[in-house]
Amino acid sequence: MWQYQKKLQYPINIKNPNSKLAQLIIAQYGGPDGELGASLRYLSQRFSAPYPELRGLLTDIGTEELSHLEMVGSIVYQLTKNLSDEQIREGGFDAYFIDHTNGIYPSGANGMPFNAAVLASKGDIITDLHEDLAAEQKARTTYDNILRFCDDPDVRDVIKFLRQREVVHYQRFAEGLRLTQDKLNAKNFYAVNPGFDN
Repeated sequence: MWQYQKKLQYPINIKNPNSKLAQLIIAQYGGPDGELGASLRYLSQRFSAPYPELRGLLTDIGTEELSHLEMVGSIVYQLTKNLSDEQIREGGFDAYFIDHTNGIYPSGANGMPFNAAVLASKGDIITDLHEDLAAEQKARTTYDNILRFCDDPDVRDVIKFLRQREVVHYQRFAEGLRLTQDKLNAKNFYAVNPGFDN
């Protein structure tokens, strides 16, 4: 299913440590609209997708989200490695540091640990695709919010790349929804969903 290339999808080379910025960006690692939740959501939904095109779509995007998780983790690590004790305190990174040093831990910007309740896998393809469309927009909004507080060009460049991928994923899920609706319109909806009575 996967072929791992030992390089990031987009290069990351951050020169200036910034623990305050790392605390915001970690939201896209393990926050409610982050890459971990997205990848697990799509890779879980693929099992119940009724059409091979949709299983492929969910697998492709879920896999790419894993690469984005790797990128966000790399950003956070590069922003926090080699911090002095003074920089840790001044940046408000001390509470995180006490629990995790500079290890990457899946949490939101508020420090709330990742919660699997965000996965939203319903088993109904129309419901799941609408959830996926909303998830991509929420992730795009989070990246927009990060950009509002980020003035480091090395970080902004990567965040803009990740934001653009959310837009592309949204477009691909919209195509998947159109494909599904076309297939359901071509068939008797109730034959595909026997639990519904006409």
